[in-house]
Amino acid sequence: MDFTLFYEKYEALAKAADAAFETIRKGHGDCVTCRTGCADCCHALFDLTLVEAMYINDRFRRRYSGEALDRLIEKAATADRKLAKIKRKAYKRVQEGVDDSVILEEMAAVRMRCPLLDDSDQCALYEFRPITCRLYGVPTSINGQAHTCGLTGFDQGQAYPTVKLEVIQGKLFSLSGELVRAIGSKYTQMASLLVPLSMALITDYTDDYLGISVMQTVPVDPEGGGRHG
Repeated sequence: MDFTLFYEKYEALAKAADAAFETIRKGHGDCVTCRTGCADCCHALFDLTLVEAMYINDRFRRRYSGEALDRLIEKAATADRKLAKIKRKAYKRVQEGVDDSVILEEMAAVRMRCPLLDDSDQCALYEFRPITCRLYGVPTSINGQAHTCGLTGFDQGQAYPTVKLEVIQGKLFSLSGELVRAIGSKYTQMASLLVPLSMALITDYTDDYLGISVMQTVPVDPEGGGRHG
């Protein structure tokens, strides 16, 4: 299937995130400490919605091939196995009755190197990096809980322009839903799927994986959730 229209809408969200970052940087340049060679954000844990995972997978496989692709996929597979162990431990904590806020704090403290981070601490797919990466380094919040990189100059307790991640996340879930409906997937709950970057890189988003029973040969319209006819 041709997912171009969905990817274009995703790119619009990514551009909006970049614009928000630049607005805050211009207003608080002394607080934003992001610079070339800083890879603090490349050790944080986060997940991707379906449309973002598919977009990054597509750009990743367009950019790399042969041995270079194989090496990066192996790095991603290794990272994914480590992350699976971390998540199993967190699930066990849930089963033990540990408060969700405690578990989230523990997960936020986990540091794991991104498989796209090369030996020079540069992103191997920087142009197409996730939206979470694009916003790291400026104040963000989700469900009222504020967060910013510990290396910044933003002072705790002070008021700053803040990006509401739940708004962006909501738009990504909505776009994922449009995609799932447009392809007629038998996996109707796939739009709520969240996966780490490592899994997004190693996954083959085939028709079988996406639950498409009949090959679609025409592009889909994400605005209408249907197909051009």
